[in-house]
Amino acid sequence: MSILNVQNLSHGFGDRAIFNDVSFRLLKGEHIGLIGANGEGKSTFMNIITRKLEPDAGKIEWARNVRVGYLDQHSVLEKGMTIRDALKGAFQYLLDMEQQMTSLYEQMAEATSEQMEEMLEEVGNIQDLLTNNDYYIIDAKVEEVARGLGLTDIGLDRDVHDLSGGQRTKVLLAKLLLEKPDILLLDEPTNYLDEQHIEWLKRYLQEYENAFILISHDIPFLNSVINLIYHMENQELNRYTGDYEYFKQVHEAKKQQLESAYKRQQQEISELKDFVARNKARVSTRNMAMSRQKKLDKMEVIELAKEKPKPQFNFKEARASGKLVFEAKDLVIGYDEPLSRALNLRMERGQKIALTGANGIGKTTLLRSILGEIKPVGGSVELGEYLHIGYFEQEIKGSNYNTCIEELWKEFPSLTQFEVRAALAKCGLTTKHIESKVEVLSGGEKAKVRLCKLINRESNLLVLDEPTNHLDVDAKDELKRAIQTYKGSVLIICHEPEFYHDVVTDVWNCESWTTKTF
Repeated sequence: MSILNVQNLSHGFGDRAIFNDVSFRLLKGEHIGLIGANGEGKSTFMNIITRKLEPDAGKIEWARNVRVGYLDQHSVLEKGMTIRDALKGAFQYLLDMEQQMTSLYEQMAEATSEQMEEMLEEVGNIQDLLTNNDYYIIDAKVEEVARGLGLTDIGLDRDVHDLSGGQRTKVLLAKLLLEKPDILLLDEPTNYLDEQHIEWLKRYLQEYENAFILISHDIPFLNSVINLIYHMENQELNRYTGDYEYFKQVHEAKKQQLESAYKRQQQEISELKDFVARNKARVSTRNMAMSRQKKLDKMEVIELAKEKPKPQFNFKEARASGKLVFEAKDLVIGYDEPLSRALNLRMERGQKIALTGANGIGKTTLLRSILGEIKPVGGSVELGEYLHIGYFEQEIKGSNYNTCIEELWKEFPSLTQFEVRAALAKCGLTTKHIESKVEVLSGGEKAKVRLCKLINRESNLLVLDEPTNHLDVDAKDELKRAIQTYKGSVLIICHEPEFYHDVVTDVWNCESWTTKTF
């Protein structure tokens, strides 16, 4: 049974086309991975099918009474609401039904026998719906999903406004899973999840009976939960049965076939043109030349898609730092209350350290305390000599209406426009992206602009807070290579073991220091 039909969809921003005559069909129970490079339009596609965005052309048709659940990259939660309130909101339609049932019982006191019969039938239907939708075990369901995503560790009575970006994502995801929609739309759900809870989500999706569309650049995660791939590239959307590895093989084979056909056709075109040029003036061969010209005119010319620029990240290195990078003595991190026990930590030149552990235990707080951006609750941090620090923040709040060129020029005013454009192009951004405002770029493109600023400033210590969030596969591979070849020191927070395991020299598990119980 078809849940969603998309026909002849076209859309663009300004003069930048995103889709051209795209069609798509989603069947009941399909588990789809929606993949493509940064900026190809994956999140835009989600916004169009959920009607948050009107397409330039095309038709979107959902089956009747389909309940759609959408987790996007920019969802918000209201201040004053506890985590428990937010999760119980998933069952609001059932709470409303129960209220309706209570109201019917009250009306029965004054009902005629005919009305009573109708009311009893309606109450019976509501009762069945409540039972079938787990109404009487709501609290147990909330606890189960909250525990799976680590929310019980944070405390279900915490105000959602006090949560970190990762914790907010967990709340929204938990609420969505509790809603059990007919189709789940998940836009990079693992971005702010730690390893343990990615594993829980993986098991949940493997057993999920309904359909879902998943956008993710975390390939091991994607492979473990999907059975279909839709690939977005060059304004097209193509379907592949199987996982990402199978898609890669088939896509590469199709690309090579097209290139071979293109070469053969170009050879034929060249020969036909040559024959026409040499023979059209001669009376004896004019008819043959005209016949060849007709063949040329009718020929459907094969066009190869323009190769997307692959990013190149090469960090500019400052002079070597002193032997000591930093030393923390009895450091207690936190804001109003301590997030850690007293820490005695030391980092030396050349070390590359990954900080791991569940969300909300203070990994980002530790980085910011080391950098001196926030005052520790207790203890001290001594930074080494001759440090040139490059800091990549996890979250940049607020809107940015500068163009990419203006954004980079602001940081490096001495560069020429040509040099600014070249620097952005090296990070995998096309001319159209470079001239766009940062605000309209995808999450991955924004990350590339920030990485462009980072790699062009000399450093000998990189402090990277979840740098892989939103980056596509090519960009992640290149960033990994760049960090591996970087001669300075690195302090990185990352939830993808595949990314950091063969990059770092040490792994510090922050769960062993936290004051929270996990």
